[in-house]
Amino acid sequence: MMQSQALALHVTVGGKTVRIRYFVYLPEGYRSAAPSWPLLLFLHGAGERGGNLDLVKIHGPPKLAEEGRNLPLVLVAPQCPRGHYWSVAVLGALLDQVCDRYRVDLDRVYLTGLSMGGSGTWLLASSEPHRFAALAPICGRGDPRTVCRLRNVPVWAFHGAKDDVVPLEASEIMVRALRDCGGNAQLTVYPDAGHDSWTATYENPEFFPWLLAQRRFAGHSRSSLAAHSTQRLA
Repeated sequence: MMQSQALALHVTVGGKTVRIRYFVYLPEGYRSAAPSWPLLLFLHGAGERGGNLDLVKIHGPPKLAEEGRNLPLVLVAPQCPRGHYWSVAVLGALLDQVCDRYRVDLDRVYLTGLSMGGSGTWLLASSEPHRFAALAPICGRGDPRTVCRLRNVPVWAFHGAKDDVVPLEASEIMVRALRDCGGNAQLTVYPDAGHDSWTATYENPEFFPWLLAQRRFAGHSRSSLAAHSTQRLA
């Protein structure tokens, strides 16, 4: 059974103090088994913002952990305040604190998010690419002008073909731009899915094994994702 803690962090950004609340899930055997553990930072979507931390557990890895799924990693799931968007400064401070407080393998830090969190994944990773071993942005937007900073970070992106909230083109643009500058980027498109392309992604039995196989500073092996993808960019 996963152990969980609800914590808070105060960060000063632009002269203002921001309080961010977050859940940390610790895997079974955390205190007695491995000396260090992979870390997954999960960024939720716009609908889960606010002051009720339980909203963070509606989707994604926090939902799986809450249901009793034994994920072999430390899972950090912050909550974005109501009316705000994901902040690189706040998330960077959160990662610093978590990596100092828990037994984290710094070469196996992963980042994923859905919708607004998918956009936050592209943003944070492009700003601090040295932190991450792999990314999994889901139905998010990004800036193709900065994506080449991720050329050494494996990326597996996901999107629904019928998404009427964030168009499929948003992921296609990012993946194509990253591949054009030599990056290791793949895109899975669910032909019948709308905006919810995250349920199928996090339930995919290939997802967590792929993620956990990636390591920072290990040459960033270009292992093929062709077998996992329903569609790849030409």
